[in-house]
Amino acid sequence: MQRRFSKGVITIFVIVTVLAAAITVGLFTLLNRVTSFTAQQEGCTITTPAGSIELEIEQAQVASAIAAVAARRKLPERAVVIAYATGIQESKLLNLPFGDRDSVGVFQQRPSQGWGKPSQLIDPVYAAGKFFSALVKVKHYRKLPLHEAAQEVQRSADGSAYAQHEGEAKILAAAFTGRVPKAVRCWFPAPTGKTPLPGAAAARQELARALGSGTTLNATSQKHGWLMSTWSVTHAREFGLSRVRYNGQVWSSTDDDGGWKADAGAPAGRVEIS
Repeated sequence: MQRRFSKGVITIFVIVTVLAAAITVGLFTLLNRVTSFTAQQEGCTITTPAGSIELEIEQAQVASAIAAVAARRKLPERAVVIAYATGIQESKLLNLPFGDRDSVGVFQQRPSQGWGKPSQLIDPVYAAGKFFSALVKVKHYRKLPLHEAAQEVQRSADGSAYAQHEGEAKILAAAFTGRVPKAVRCWFPAPTGKTPLPGAAAARQELARALGSGTTLNATSQKHGWLMSTWSVTHAREFGLSRVRYNGQVWSSTDDDGGWKADAGAPAGRVEIS
């Protein structure tokens, strides 16, 4: 038996459908505006001769930690490129507390596969160390296609997926290893909370942990100095740093564009943070 609806019911149905569509469009527009506003309020831009990439501050912090661990181990830039491509594919360079099955962290490493405890693997410094320990055991990893080297470490379902991120990874590696000076700029609103942030001493200690060195910020080379400067800029919001000075340049949290400016008094042999 065919059911017939009155004109009134049909009219109500049409009105409800139109209202639902309007609400959906409105919410989508509002979310886009909120996202756009947030992006303008804080973030990082990485710029090298090969191109430019926008990152969230958390992504930039993870990237700088990976580069610092590689520097501690005296690994070539190719190792950092492989790590970044892997991290982009696995987590978009975010330190995720969850993942497929028991996977966690930037590389989505699994505690059940012997990578470490979950509490360890959500530490980017520890996770990067485990990744590089496995990578250096891959024979001729520097000469292998990127996806093959990454897959030897990760053993994922589709190892070919890592290859698509090689271009981005090369830009990030050139910047965060310090090979390209002044390549990273970050900006964020001034803190408004009453709780004091950790400060420069805590920042030095955390950087020292990643680099496996003392708490002084003496630069052994210009590249090393820019690596430390970049790490400090990406972690400025977390530790409440307002200024980073190195090699005739200064970054200040009060600058709207988050870029580097000339500063004749900035030392070349050490990084100053405050």
